[in-house]
Amino acid sequence: MAGGLDRRLAAAFGHAPAGSPALLVGMDTPQLGAAVLADPLAAGTRAGVDAWYGPATDGGFWALGLARPTERLARDLLLGVPMSTDRTGAVLLERLDRTGLRVHRLPRLTDVDTAVTAAEVARAAPDGRFAACLDRIAAAARAPR
Repeated sequence: MAGGLDRRLAAAFGHAPAGSPALLVGMDTPQLGAAVLADPLAAGTRAGVDAWYGPATDGGFWALGLARPTERLARDLLLGVPMSTDRTGAVLLERLDRTGLRVHRLPRLTDVDTAVTAAEVARAAPDGRFAACLDRIAAAARAPR
């Protein structure tokens, strides 16, 4: 799909089956586990919720979900949102609020953009595959050549 990230995200919602909820999750939040999403997305909890929003510590967002997604709604929410800035999440949240959608806020997570945030995420989920991989990379970097 051509265009910026805002266009690609909006188009992704257009592929959701009619009447089915859809949740887009960023690839750069490896500390995310099923437990974080289990309760907010459970049938009983999601009743009355129109959207899910997961803020990122850098001002972006790691998740956006729509209970009844349409490409038009997604375009209204996402097109023109400045991506990869410290205001990305705030702009999206303002748009969600303006639509009158009932938004369930998910926990704030750190996305991995730098070595510093990679180490932070590995500390937050020390038993995960990401932390193990980061440990292997660090060990390889320390190994004599």
